[in-house]
Amino acid sequence: MPFLSTPSAFDLPSMDSSATGEPSSGDDAVERRLREAEERLRVAMEELQRRNHRRGAGGDGAVRCIHHGPDESCIAHAVGNMCQSFLLSYGVRVGIGILLRAFKLARGQSYSSLLDLKQLVSEQDLIVREEACRIGLLFGGFTGSYHVLRCLLRRIRKKEAPLNAIIAGSIAGLSVLALDDSSRRRTLALYLLVRLGQCAYNSAKSKNRFQLWDKWDNYWRHGDSLLFSLACAQVMYAFVMRPESLPKSYQDFIQKTGPVAEPVYRAVRECCRGGPVDISSLSAFLSSQKRVNGALKLNKYPPIIPCSVIHPETSSCVAKNFSAGCTTFRKTFPLYFSLTFVPFVVLRLHKFLESPAMTSWRALIGAVRSTAFLSGFVSSFQGVICLHRKVARRDHKLVYWFAGAIAASSVLLEKKARRAELALYVLPRAADSLWYILNKRHLIPNIKNTEVVLFCACMGGVMYYLEHEPDTMAPFLRGLIRRFLASRISNPDPPVTGNNSSAYLNSLGVESPTSNSDSFRSDSRQQRKENEHNTSVTYNLESIPGL
Repeated sequence: MPFLSTPSAFDLPSMDSSATGEPSSGDDAVERRLREAEERLRVAMEELQRRNHRRGAGGDGAVRCIHHGPDESCIAHAVGNMCQSFLLSYGVRVGIGILLRAFKLARGQSYSSLLDLKQLVSEQDLIVREEACRIGLLFGGFTGSYHVLRCLLRRIRKKEAPLNAIIAGSIAGLSVLALDDSSRRRTLALYLLVRLGQCAYNSAKSKNRFQLWDKWDNYWRHGDSLLFSLACAQVMYAFVMRPESLPKSYQDFIQKTGPVAEPVYRAVRECCRGGPVDISSLSAFLSSQKRVNGALKLNKYPPIIPCSVIHPETSSCVAKNFSAGCTTFRKTFPLYFSLTFVPFVVLRLHKFLESPAMTSWRALIGAVRSTAFLSGFVSSFQGVICLHRKVARRDHKLVYWFAGAIAASSVLLEKKARRAELALYVLPRAADSLWYILNKRHLIPNIKNTEVVLFCACMGGVMYYLEHEPDTMAPFLRGLIRRFLASRISNPDPPVTGNNSSAYLNSLGVESPTSNSDSFRSDSRQQRKENEHNTSVTYNLESIPGL
């Protein structure tokens, strides 16, 4: 546009012509240029709308997918993401296993063996290959099939709609069959159900559909701690009274973390049910602890199991509780450090490479806080049980429910954001246990592969919220899914800055009217800065108290 190349074209009219009120040639030139610029902008925006309308189809009628580059096919895009997710999840599981193995060798003061790969990663001691492969197939299979289905649905329906994400996520959820254990699939499905409920609640709350609840929300700042307390009450009750309702790995973790032996829990369980106590196994356990007198005072139907049997190594309940907390801290710190450090390195590799010392320090602080919380939980649970035996003469199964609820108050040692994550982690296990108990009492029907259907339905909902309402998801879950999906839709481009008209014209390949104007360069830069500031201010749902 040659008429914009002269800086004097936008000069003000002279004082003489303006004083006489006669129209000048400069005014006519400015108006003409403005009208031409408006016309060019209108034509450009109409062209942009036509291109957006035809974006789903090419000129020859072929549908073009927008979720990857034009030079990359849908199959290649899906396979690449599938391999990346498989290797990432496989590496996380193997990394955690190797780090735990290293802690085990270091605990045995075999520091030289840390440099021996045969002892560190041998198949005999590091049995994680099958589990790592299954986890890799779960994440990799879901990622690859999800991308393929999204492209396929777009070609079939010829549009991008929320229903595409729901259908693709639901069908891709069949990858959960890579896990052979139905209890693990059920726990994972219930976990996603809880997360989906959280997204739905945040979405409704952002739309002011819970006005009455919002009034109470300002006074209810520890709702996550209360939820965690109720979930822990059910889990600890199930562990003592119905251990078969919990996954075997979860039973073993609680048993190894706690200070009470398994024969004692069995005796407590039979005592609460009014059945006969196995005196022989209990006597054998006490003999191994060099305290036989406690078993001699028991009969087959005791009203309560005394503290002398629960902790036979010492007669002081206070000393036992303190010792239990210290022992728990020492045993679980390697686990929490591994669970904190390995995801920091694998999932946030660029941050770790930028500041490895700071990343390691944050992982260490997080592991110490989590271990202190678990140690406090164990000490509090043991303390409530001992206190009950000091004031009561008969045992009752609800004591262990309330003991779990009270011990859960140690979650206050964790950060506020971490408490909600812990509550949503334990809640599915509590629901799984309750589901099992109600099913065994024939209060709910038993349908085969129900957990698979539930998982698929939840994944469809979760993927909808990820793509269309991402602010309703918890930052941890949103970042985790985006990291494993590893696609453009999961890692959106930064917002376009600058003048909107210039962005439209540049996207169409049209030269901007101000591209050759020296007089407007400084004004354009200033306007871009202002627009940059405006586009950087986004509505952050997570900043609202209570979410």
